[in-house]
Amino acid sequence: MRFLIKVAITALVVAGVSEVSKRSSLMAAILVSLPLTSILALTWLYLDSGDVNKVSQLSTDILWMVIPSLLFFVVLPVFLKNGFRFWPSLAAACGLTAVAYGSFVRILAKIS
Repeated sequence: MRFLIKVAITALVVAGVSEVSKRSSLMAAILVSLPLTSILALTWLYLDSGDVNKVSQLSTDILWMVIPSLLFFVVLPVFLKNGFRFWPSLAAACGLTAVAYGSFVRILAKIS
């Protein structure tokens, strides 16, 4: 039952932002730029485990992973503004972001 509540709340947040974006892309961007997924994940982790150390570690890991994720928001609009179709642009942005994640994780492993 708890899992279904998590899914319902998370789905409502995502659907709500999608609906807001139809009226105002700026307001949707503000909502999406908030770490809503992270907040939900941290909340669910704490409620499930009660372990603040796990919450702290996840929060730190999220911080590090924000850096390579920014590539997505650079690549996607560049492709779209240069006449590429949506789906190939989205796939390319996701692919390049995945490569960035892999590279960044390897770099972090070497320096830590």
